[in-house]
Amino acid sequence: QVQLVESGGRLVQAGGSLRLSCAASGRTFSSYDMGWFRQAPGKEREFVAAMSDSGSSTRYADSVKGRFTISRDNDKNTVYLEMNSLKPDDTAVYYCAARPSASFLRIGVRDYSYWGQGTQVTVSS
Repeated sequence: QVQLVESGGRLVQAGGSLRLSCAASGRTFSSYDMGWFRQAPGKEREFVAAMSDSGSSTRYADSVKGRFTISRDNDKNTVYLEMNSLKPDDTAVYYCAARPSASFLRIGVRDYSYWGQGTQVTVSS
């Protein structure tokens, strides 16, 4: 089992940048695929980015491709989401999620077993 704690969310102006962090507990972090999801008010939770256990594979939502970068440091049990060129539409609660590693990197909300509490990102126009 793994516990996840996100941090780094705040109010930022459009065009700005943020880096979110997600610290994981446990000694088996390197055996989990990690994902970032977000949920805006009145909308369903949606996929943002995912990275495989080793970091060799990544996937991104089309809406963030080229602007967001997921990375991980297995020595620090931490996954990051670097967000650039932020837009008001990026405003949401951002969640970190984990699942035992698989041969194919999954991007569905239901594919992930463990979730953090979320961190609020607000982008002002």
